[in-house]
Amino acid sequence: MNKERKTVRRSQKGIALLIAIFVLLLISVVAIALLVSSGTETALGANYRASSTVYYAALAGLEEARGRLLSKNPNYFTPAVVPTPFPLGQAVYVLNRLSGENIVPWDSSNQYYDKEYGAEFFPLSASSAGVYPAYSVWDYTMGPSIPGPVYKWVRITAATEQSLYLDVNSDGVYDHSTPIYYDPAAVDSNGNPAPSLIVTLTPPATAEQVLQITSLAYLPNGSQKLLQYVVAPVAQSLSFPAALTMDGPNAGNNPSYPFAVPWGAGFTMDGSDQYFYSGPNGCVAGSNPSASPVRAIGYSNTGGTDASLGNIISAIQQGNPPPNNTWNYGDYKGLGGASPNVYYVGSVPPSGPPTISANMLTLSEINSLVSGFSQSADVSLTGPVTQSDSNNLMPSGMSATNPLTVVVNGDFTENGWSGTGYGTLVVTGTFTYDPNSSWDGVILIIGKGVFTSLASGYGGGPGQINGAVFVATTVDGSGIPLSSLGSPTFHFTGSGSSRIYYSSCWVQHTQAPARYQVLSFHEIPQS
Repeated sequence: MNKERKTVRRSQKGIALLIAIFVLLLISVVAIALLVSSGTETALGANYRASSTVYYAALAGLEEARGRLLSKNPNYFTPAVVPTPFPLGQAVYVLNRLSGENIVPWDSSNQYYDKEYGAEFFPLSASSAGVYPAYSVWDYTMGPSIPGPVYKWVRITAATEQSLYLDVNSDGVYDHSTPIYYDPAAVDSNGNPAPSLIVTLTPPATAEQVLQITSLAYLPNGSQKLLQYVVAPVAQSLSFPAALTMDGPNAGNNPSYPFAVPWGAGFTMDGSDQYFYSGPNGCVAGSNPSASPVRAIGYSNTGGTDASLGNIISAIQQGNPPPNNTWNYGDYKGLGGASPNVYYVGSVPPSGPPTISANMLTLSEINSLVSGFSQSADVSLTGPVTQSDSNNLMPSGMSATNPLTVVVNGDFTENGWSGTGYGTLVVTGTFTYDPNSSWDGVILIIGKGVFTSLASGYGGGPGQINGAVFVATTVDGSGIPLSSLGSPTFHFTGSGSSRIYYSSCWVQHTQAPARYQVLSFHEIPQS
C-alpha cells in the first residue's frame, strides 16, 4: 500500500513547474500581442494623423483659391491673373513655397510636377499649357508671421467635358474645346427651376463659367493628397419693377405705421433710371447701354378688397401738410403715364412689365432670399442696433468700388448718420432711416416689413437712395413667422428733400458674385 502511494507522489512531481511554465508562456504571448497591438495602433495613429494633415492641407489650398476669386477678398486674383472668361488651355498655379523650396508644377522633372493636367486636358500637358504663376498668402515671399498649411500648389483652370469626364449635353463626345457654364436660372420642360450645366460658346446672361480648382499637398514623409473642387460664381439674381416695391397684400395697413410720404415738393420717388450712366454723379460700375426705367412705386396685390393702391394714392394726395399752408407734393415719376407713378407689379394679370422677379413672389422664395444673403453677408448684426456718425457699424472696407452686404437681424435705426453705404442692406426688423444718410445699392426690408424715417416737422434731410428698395412682411410684430405674406408699409412723415432713385447700374453693381459655389468635390487618386 505504501509503495503505491509513493509511486503516485513520484508521478505528480514537476506538475506545478509545468503549470507555472504554461502560465508564464501564456502571459508572454499576451504581452507580446499587446506590444504588437500597441505598435500597430501607434502606426495606425501616425498614418491617420499624416492622412488627416495632408487632406486638410490640400483642402486649405482649395479654400484659399476659392476665396481669392472674389473681388471683396483683400488678396483676390485680379482679372490679369484670373480673367473672365477664363481661356481654355491656360492654368493659374498658386505656389506655396518654403524658403529654398523649388516648386514648378509645369516642369516634368520637378518633384511636384502636375501629371493630372495631362489626364484632364490631353493632348495638352502642364508643360505645354499657358501658365500664369501666382503665390499663396503663405508663400515664404509673403512673410507670413505663422506657419501655414503644407499644400504645395493649387491649379485653376476652365472646366470642359473632357476635364470633368462628364458628357454634359449627352452627345456621346467629351468635348475639350468648349467651356462649361452653370446656369442657376435654367428651367425644365415644365418651366420648373432646374439649375444646370451647359456647354456653349454663347452662354445666356444668367450663366457663369465653371472653373476647376485642384490642390496638391505633400508631407516630408511622402504622404500626399490631390483634391479638386468644381466651382461657379453665384450671385443673388434680383431685378426690381420699381424704385420702391411693396410686396404683399394691403400695403400700408399697419396701425402703428400707416403708409405715409413726406410733404413738400423736395421729396422724390423716381423710377426713370437717372443714374445708369458712369462719370460724375453716376454709377461707379460704368454705364449700361441705355436707361431701363421702372415704376416709381409698385405694389404686388390688387383686386377685391385689397387696399394697397388706395393707401398709397391717399398718402401721396393728402400727405401731412402743416396747418394753414398749401404745399406742392413730392415728385413721383417713372415708366408709364400715371401721375403719381404708382402701378401694380404683381404676377397675376392685368399686370404689364416690369413685374416682381420670380424669386421674390412667394413667402418661401423671399425667406430663401434672406437666407442666401445671411450666408454670404460681409457683416451680420443682431438688432436692435443704431447706426450713427459716432457709432459706425458699416464695414471699413465698404466703398463705391467695393460694395458689401450687411444683414441686420432685428430692428435697425439710423440716427445721426450722415454717411453713405454701398452694397446690399438687409433688415429683418423695422428699418428707421435717417434722411441725412444715403445708400447706393439695394435695400431689402424683409421680416417685419416696416420702412420708416426719422424726418419730422420741417427738418427732413437731403439723403438719397440710388438703386432699389424692396419691402415685404414675413413675420408679425413679435417676430413669429407668418404662413403667408403680410402687409408691408412705408412710413415717411414730415417734410424734406430726401430721394429714392431707381438705378439699374447700382442694382447690377451690388450683385457681383457673393461666393463661388462648390458644384462637386472629390479626391483624385495618385499613381
